[in-house]
Amino acid sequence: MRIEFVTDTFPPDINGVAMTLGRLTAMLRKQGHYVHVIHTGEEATDHETATKAFSFPGYKEVKIGLPRPVRLRKRWRKKRPDIVYAACESPMGVSAMKAARELKIPVIAGFHTNFHQYFKRYFTSITERPALQLLKRIHNPCECTMVPSQYMKDLLEKEGFINLKVLGRGVDNELFSPEIRSKNLRERWGAEDNDCVIIIVGRVATEKNLPWSLSTINKLREEALFSNRKIKTVVVGDGPLKNKLEKQYLGKDFYFVGMQTGENLAAHYASSDVMLFASETETFGNVLLEALASGLVTASYDYAASAIHIKDGVNGYKAPLNDADALEDALKKSIDQKDNKEIREAARATSDGLSWASIATTFSQHAAEIISLQPVTQRRIKHKTPFSVRSLFLSDIHLGTESSRANEVADVIKNVSCEKLYLNGDIIDGWALKRKVKWKKSHTKVIRAILKKSSNKGCEVIYTRGNHDDFLTPFLPTMFGDLIIVKEHTHVTVDGKKYLVIHGDGFDSVSTNHRWLAKIGAVGYDFLLGVNRVHNKYRSWRGKGNYSIAKRVKAKVKSALTFIDKYEEQLYELAKRRGYDGIVCGHIHTPADKMVEDIHYLNSGDWVETMSCIVEHHDGRFELLSYEDLLEKFELPRMQRVSNKTIQAEVEI
Repeated sequence: MRIEFVTDTFPPDINGVAMTLGRLTAMLRKQGHYVHVIHTGEEATDHETATKAFSFPGYKEVKIGLPRPVRLRKRWRKKRPDIVYAACESPMGVSAMKAARELKIPVIAGFHTNFHQYFKRYFTSITERPALQLLKRIHNPCECTMVPSQYMKDLLEKEGFINLKVLGRGVDNELFSPEIRSKNLRERWGAEDNDCVIIIVGRVATEKNLPWSLSTINKLREEALFSNRKIKTVVVGDGPLKNKLEKQYLGKDFYFVGMQTGENLAAHYASSDVMLFASETETFGNVLLEALASGLVTASYDYAASAIHIKDGVNGYKAPLNDADALEDALKKSIDQKDNKEIREAARATSDGLSWASIATTFSQHAAEIISLQPVTQRRIKHKTPFSVRSLFLSDIHLGTESSRANEVADVIKNVSCEKLYLNGDIIDGWALKRKVKWKKSHTKVIRAILKKSSNKGCEVIYTRGNHDDFLTPFLPTMFGDLIIVKEHTHVTVDGKKYLVIHGDGFDSVSTNHRWLAKIGAVGYDFLLGVNRVHNKYRSWRGKGNYSIAKRVKAKVKSALTFIDKYEEQLYELAKRRGYDGIVCGHIHTPADKMVEDIHYLNSGDWVETMSCIVEHHDGRFELLSYEDLLEKFELPRMQRVSNKTIQAEVEI
């Protein structure tokens, strides 16, 4: 599938969100998916797009992407993704959600950061609830929000968040390993074999609870509770508190080593003994998995990653959330058991099954499920399988008008294999062209598809003129190879039944006797469709489906219903009088397939509102199909191929 990620942070940024997205996108590509990432920054590699951002006031490490609705809509119209993943609730992330919703592309949102808790810590506690409500308004319209743990899912559901799915986190066991312990690093920190090195990894910021962590470690160091060993502390990361804390703990065996990545980061983990993870604002805590993979004894609060993976006293130690005294006790136990081989091996074993391959597979399964629930007309179907019928009947395409669904028509003509193609009137809207309505490239595409069908595919094309393309009347009948243009035509089915194919405008008294009034009505109808387009764009922005005003009018206005009934009755009488078994017409834009006494009445609808057609199967059976019905028939074999490809990728992994 084609997936577009939109995020404010991505490698080479160094933080948990960037790391998660970097690993996830790389593994999705390895599994055969096309992934493009739109992120903030100055540079972008292959399959990435960089966009502008500004730094969060007072926190330069946090980048906030600027909204890009026009740019995103333009990109996704040209290269439509199957699904969009919006990783951040920034202006850029929100604009991506709205742009995708307008284009009817399903959206998965990521809940990577507890921003509402950040507001509480950086501003005032009264801002936490409004921030949480804002996050809920952003996430709930999405088809799904992926959270990193069951703990977060339960927490958010209590706050009214909906459509939540758990997507865990993985760890690179080849990179993070006890085997790369570095004697040189320990010597640099002044740590002997019996000394305890405590590592803290993450942003050096208030929300990571760094002041409490360092104060507690310093208290234990000064109390000399572990007189037979010294305590050294290594702080990996950067942030707004780094310079202040570095000065505060200068000369007290605290080493602020800044950001570390890759093998250097892994060596810092492996060369330590204990990890303290005192943050109270995590959605998950990737660093805890990295510490487990490195075989460290950990001390953490019992929530997020710790709640899932830590068994107290077995592979680490943990304390109830927000209980600082209990966490201090857990840290003391970790220091005391730093050389406990069983705990260290259990920590390493915990990380063995946490591969990014399994996380990526879970992501793609969630995405595929969401895509399958979308209407077929709103999906990107790249590889279509031809649908074979004996005859295809299309009418009222109205090429030359703004409302013509020309791309969809061309799609159908290209992908429906048939022996006969009937174009049953109002294919080209001459009335609109006289009003100098703009002819589009998509309209030309339909004409090319028809000509290609008749010349290369061995298909007979019968064009019956309607009232909007009555400019053809002086030239009837006309033949161009396998394409004939006539007023009406007799279709004979496999079993010998005869059907009259006629547009039907001759049985509309307004079109026949008051042509000037019909043209005024056509202008009014075009105006109504224009209003409908604007209305549907608004509904799309609100996350709602299309709504047909004209269809609603036809269903509710008594005179409209009377006209349709009278129209059908007149055509039934015509077919019966001329000895036909059935009749296929168009004109009134009201699709139908029914028996009127002993006459089979078929109306192929239109390609302005209903997007419907009539097909005759090879056994002579007629069927009324919508565009969505046809796409289902095109897509089924492809979905089976995608499923098989996913299974094969999982086997290889």
